[in-house]
Amino acid sequence: MSSDTGTDRAARRAISREYFSQERLAEHHFRSFNNFLRRGMQEVVTEKETIDTDIGDKEGQEPVFVELGNVRIETPRVREADGSEELLYPQEARLRNITYAAPVFMEMTIVRGGEEEPETVVDETETKVGRMPIMVGSAKCNIADLTREELITIGEDPVDPGGYFIVNGSERVLMTSEDLAPNKILAEFDTKYGDEIQVAKTFSQRRGYRALVLCERNREGLLEVSFPSVSGSIDFVTLVRALGLESDEEIVHRVSDDPEIVKFMLENLEVAEVQTEEGAIETLGKRVAGGQGKNYQLKRANYVIDRYLLPHLHEDGVDEEEVRINKAYYLCRMAEACFELALGRRESDDKDHYANKRLKVSGDLMKDLFRTALNKLARDVKYQLERANMRNRNLTVSTVVRSDVLTERLEHPIATGNWVGGRSGVSQLVDRTDYMGVLSHLRRLRSPLSRSQPHFEARDLHATQWGRICPSETPEGPNCGLVKNFAQAMELSQNVANEQALKRELASMGVEGMPGLEGIDATSPGAADD
Repeated sequence: MSSDTGTDRAARRAISREYFSQERLAEHHFRSFNNFLRRGMQEVVTEKETIDTDIGDKEGQEPVFVELGNVRIETPRVREADGSEELLYPQEARLRNITYAAPVFMEMTIVRGGEEEPETVVDETETKVGRMPIMVGSAKCNIADLTREELITIGEDPVDPGGYFIVNGSERVLMTSEDLAPNKILAEFDTKYGDEIQVAKTFSQRRGYRALVLCERNREGLLEVSFPSVSGSIDFVTLVRALGLESDEEIVHRVSDDPEIVKFMLENLEVAEVQTEEGAIETLGKRVAGGQGKNYQLKRANYVIDRYLLPHLHEDGVDEEEVRINKAYYLCRMAEACFELALGRRESDDKDHYANKRLKVSGDLMKDLFRTALNKLARDVKYQLERANMRNRNLTVSTVVRSDVLTERLEHPIATGNWVGGRSGVSQLVDRTDYMGVLSHLRRLRSPLSRSQPHFEARDLHATQWGRICPSETPEGPNCGLVKNFAQAMELSQNVANEQALKRELASMGVEGMPGLEGIDATSPGAADD
């Protein structure tokens, strides 16, 4: 073994000093929040697109709706008692017990008409819709580009790492949260009614909505699928037939061509209740709307499989029939995973493996919060429009938008830690015991698992944490192993990949039969370059 020379130690110190002098310890918070400001906010507004109203439901009235356009955010400002607005700095927000927040502006257009009548613009303007707390040190922070001397002049600490928010004078940090990877098939053994069964599950996630879809192989060897809004489980063959895979041959081929798996599938096909797509949808309709009329049952069945079954496979502009076929193919992959597990062809997926986990950082959490706040604002705008119309007042954007609705929905969760989705403790008071305590708090992550349960495996060190998670920095007591900290030189990658470019690349490699690759032109310009 070579001896550790003074030159080696000096080189390590130089590298370490250079690495940490770049202020990278809260970099994952900055990068995530800046990406939310740059792209995430506009994505949420584009998803919403319009605010519909009930005006026009009565005869003789033209329908009215609001179109949402571009959204932009300025840097933090404070409104003084005389009505003037001035730049706000973090230290001033701390001392005056106010929120370090910036005004948010959005283009809104009130439109009258549509469907049968020609559309006419009633009012179009960019209006202030509320205020959003800004992360200290982020791209929109007023001290982001100041030099050390300038920071000292205005009373700021030049070595403060940033990465937190100031709400009502309190410094609040958003806890990075650990969760199972969405839109990924995980196969494992489970115990049900005393028997060991094979289960393939996926957390299908799209636009903030998360649906757990389970494909189980019961003790009789039959496949059953369960997903939100349907009580109990549905026969696998019935569901894929309702999605458009009718023939036995096509269903078997899509699951697998392996003789042993084909034998399992034939057992499922023999006991299938229905043989046609129409019959399958009727059967599903009786499950989701029992006791209702036949037309309503069919309508409800179609709505359920389009809305709640594997929502991540929906793509804007893609034909609904093609989406259903992709869902059927995805369920067939889940069925194959169950059979491979039963035959010992694959091992049970490890939920504690870091390849099967994803981390939600500040930007992801703020995107969820902004989506909820925007929906609340949309409901309030709808109410104000209908009230103004009922009183025969002029419909203008400035009179129907109340900016405190959005502001309250953004500030309150950060101030209390009670986040959307029923989670608590998402934001915490920054630990200012000492400088190392601040750095530790900014690089902390928490598991969603309950601390009152044993969860021995989840608390254990896992080999895939090497280089990512600190093996020793975790609290004693009930939070042991559930609250962890990032390793010193860990850097977090951001999920901002271009999906279409990735699909083109796979198609150019000759990958076939994968949901979402249909119709992708592998020879299009830039297919390999992206």
